[in-house]
Amino acid sequence: MQPHADGPGTATANARALQSAERVLGVGVEPAVNHWLAGHSFLGQAAVLYYRLYYLPVLGVLGWVVFRRGALYPRIRWALIVTALVALLVFWAWPVSPPRFAMPGIVDVVAEHDVGGNRASRDLGNGQNHFSAFPSLHVAWSVLAAWVAWSALGARRPRLAILPWLFPIGMVAVVIGTGNHYLLDVLGSAALVAVAIATASVLEAVEKRRLVRRRRAARPPGPSSSPGDGDDGSGVPRRR
Repeated sequence: MQPHADGPGTATANARALQSAERVLGVGVEPAVNHWLAGHSFLGQAAVLYYRLYYLPVLGVLGWVVFRRGALYPRIRWALIVTALVALLVFWAWPVSPPRFAMPGIVDVVAEHDVGGNRASRDLGNGQNHFSAFPSLHVAWSVLAAWVAWSALGARRPRLAILPWLFPIGMVAVVIGTGNHYLLDVLGSAALVAVAIATASVLEAVEKRRLVRRRRAARPPGPSSSPGDGDDGSGVPRRR
């Protein structure tokens, strides 16, 4: 979805506002993390692969839940829908230019260290929406995948359930280090996922109640008592 405003101008102004907020909060870590990663070619290439191929573990977790943990599917489905819809609305209403465009000196690590030589991240005319830094869907999908795995494993294997959270932690480092997102983008993503999960829980409960009512309505009526068996047909038991 393309932003409704005047493209790069508004996106850059919004990015400046985000940077100002980070300076006030003292959390403007993007330049330091980006320059460190850009100085390590091997780690830069690994970060690009992490950034490019993150959808594989996300899809793998979702497929595993669908086929092996079907009871979790309704809530996960709603969480995905809410996350996508809210993120698209924010992208449209409040476009934000990423650090690689809006911060002087930031290195576009994805373009510089892509093992396939793909520099599409710099091409503003390739049809992609490059002004959707806030929130980070890379982080949001990663957090959702970790939450799904944690929900499925938590009761049976609590220690193992902690490991999936390493995935979004790694993604946070990658999106900041590659110059694609601000730290506040990450916090916005976490808030978005929290809202999506809470909303999904409510929608799942509503869906379950509707299903129960439908089943009750479709249930055939029980056998009625005959008038001669302690009933005069009026519904009032006959005294003997």
